[in-house]
Amino acid sequence: MRTRVTRSFSFEAAHQLEWHAGACKNLHGHSYRLEVTVAGELDANGIVIDFSDLREIVQQAVIDRFDHTYLNDLLANPTAELIAADIWARLLAADLPLDRIVLWETENSRVEIAT
Repeated sequence: MRTRVTRSFSFEAAHQLEWHAGACKNLHGHSYRLEVTVAGELDANGIVIDFSDLREIVQQAVIDRFDHTYLNDLLANPTAELIAADIWARLLAADLPLDRIVLWETENSRVEIAT
């Protein structure tokens, strides 16, 4: 039986999309919310991953890189979709058994990547 475990995170960041015809062309910020879901079989202790281990991995691989940054310094075109793709790649490189990530750019707008 595969079990899914999800933990939520948040970070603050600014960006601008120079190609955008609307307000996103201007410098602005977001309070991003990130949901990271891993999946796997339960181990001998009855867990897929310890929540604190998941927190530490995501903190080091993602939050420390993105929190309170100007995203244009990190990504050439920091759309929500490309930020999510970068996060996905970082978490895969950290050997997490990823099932899904959801990146909320606003209260009503999100990007989802799943296996």
